[in-house]
Amino acid sequence: MINETLNEADQKMDKAVEVTREEFAAIRTGRAHPSMFSKITADYYGTPTPLQQLASFTVPEARVVIVAPYDMGAVAAIERAIRDSDLGVNPANDGKTLRIVLPELTEERRKEYIKLAKGKAEDGKVAIRNIRRHAKQALDKMEKDGEVGKDDVTGAEKKLDGMTKNHTDKVDELLKHKEAELLEV
Repeated sequence: MINETLNEADQKMDKAVEVTREEFAAIRTGRAHPSMFSKITADYYGTPTPLQQLASFTVPEARVVIVAPYDMGAVAAIERAIRDSDLGVNPANDGKTLRIVLPELTEERRKEYIKLAKGKAEDGKVAIRNIRRHAKQALDKMEKDGEVGKDDVTGAEKKLDGMTKNHTDKVDELLKHKEAELLEV
């Protein structure tokens, strides 16, 4: 019973770290990469659809992305979605593909992105601590109901605290790498 609770908490914490990693991937750095567009959706025949499902993305140069829509009827919607996104770019449309040249990040923009990354890291840590709280409540309920002894719960709580620290450290490490990536000129 205790092991199930701890394993479930560990899996959920791993998922929270993974979500944070994905959030960081969507934050623009000085280099172009297709995951920058992962959170953007375009209105495709009245349905909000992720850009990854509407087009292919290639990065021929460090600061250039070529977007090739699968359906030529979606070019305008994709262009509008990219222009309206928080990436701060204006795609060039040649009728068949969109060419996006990413401008050099200014110092002010880098600081904004670092602040955004810190916010996302804090969201990840809050999610991990919420998972810890739920697992601790489940352990306390087991003890109260007489299913397990106090010593077992105390040991499990120590393991849970170790897990929590391990996962929050992973988020801190991701943040450190993202900050270094953003400050790289």
